[in-house]
Amino acid sequence: MARIVDVSAGQVVAEHADTADNAWTRFRGLMLRAPLAEGEGLDIRPCGSIHMMFMRFAIDAVFYDSDARVTKVSRGVRPWIGIAFGGRGAKGVIELPRGAAAFVERGHQLEFAA
Repeated sequence: MARIVDVSAGQVVAEHADTADNAWTRFRGLMLRAPLAEGEGLDIRPCGSIHMMFMRFAIDAVFYDSDARVTKVSRGVRPWIGIAFGGRGAKGVIELPRGAAAFVERGHQLEFAA
């Protein structure tokens, strides 16, 4: 589990974020799971885009590059029909409860701490 901070905004993005970094955990993501609680997230890497098939709830998705700089923020990605692309240089995405990325903007610097 990691704590993820938006250094540029001075705010915590996720207090407890799991990491999905192998074939199975990246494939599974949040499909068929219960909604994320406040402060939770899922960091998927590598990842440049996401789909919302088999998802039961909307999420915010924060894409970032190899320097942990935000490349794109997709807010309120809808379950079942939503799709989001991270833009040029995206290497990972943090999936968050809807509304949790309200302060995150493209170009912000992220920090990951264990």
